[in-house]
Amino acid sequence: MATTAPPAALRPDRQRTRVRPRGRERLRVLGFLSPWLVGFSVFFGYPLVATVYFSFMHYNQIRSPSFVGLRNWEYVLTRMPLFWPALENTLWLVVVMVALRVAFGIGIGLLVTRIKTGAGFFRTAFYLPYLAPPVAATVAFVFLLNPGTGPVNEILSAIGLPAPHWFNDPAWAKPSLVLLSLWGIGDLMVVFTAALLDVPRELYEAAELDGAGPLARFRYVTWPSITPIVLFAVVTGVVQTMQFYTQALVAGKLASGVSVGPGSVIQPGYPEHSTLTVPQLIYSLGFENFNTGAACVLSLVLFALAMAVTSLLLRKGAGLLTAED
Repeated sequence: MATTAPPAALRPDRQRTRVRPRGRERLRVLGFLSPWLVGFSVFFGYPLVATVYFSFMHYNQIRSPSFVGLRNWEYVLTRMPLFWPALENTLWLVVVMVALRVAFGIGIGLLVTRIKTGAGFFRTAFYLPYLAPPVAATVAFVFLLNPGTGPVNEILSAIGLPAPHWFNDPAWAKPSLVLLSLWGIGDLMVVFTAALLDVPRELYEAAELDGAGPLARFRYVTWPSITPIVLFAVVTGVVQTMQFYTQALVAGKLASGVSVGPGSVIQPGYPEHSTLTVPQLIYSLGFENFNTGAACVLSLVLFALAMAVTSLLLRKGAGLLTAED
């Protein structure tokens, strides 16, 4: 009498041989991902969880933290006088600085790609300012734009133009920071130069045969080709400007003329809190006033704002790229 083989569900040996390779494959994948997982957990996951935890605590970095509920949030959002000016300055820099840097980077990229003679020299000249340390570049700009002895104002006065007070005037302090950022445009110049050189020449030739002028060629050929790079530049620029700290702090302290020695604390944002940004306020609260809870609240607000703006830009950018395709 012939015997029938048991069904596949009743064959434990074959099932184990199928499961084991899958388990080994998962372990192998986790092994390759482990450096990233460890780095993500140590440098992002744990700090984020700790920031959320301390935002509900009263902690001065000396005594043990004590739970205070939503008091830190209520203090930052309703009773802190410098929160809204700092947030307004940060958003102003995000909108104006990022837009001008992208536009200026595209313009410089178009310029250096059109130059036939000495292109390497001009590319180097435009890129070198980006290599200057932020503190040194800011010190140099404060000296050049000094309203009393700076060479820029002397030249403006000599040719009969009004000489602003630059970093000493609340109305000109943020535009002065924008000028400083435009001076160091070398990073975006390199990115956009590479993108512009990657546009197929056949598209320009076809557009010229159709009678398209320079503006039409830029609108219908250049811009659609570099749109992904523009989106990259805008997103990274927003994230970097949300963390704008060094240049604004150094420029405010130097322009104020206050001598800063060891252990001295001065109010950031000179003049009249016009250069105060949220990262400066976070540092002042956390490391100068030892109000860690409020500093963590500000950090979370800045993180949420950066995530919201970045998500919106990526969503709009993805829709634009899909529509162009």
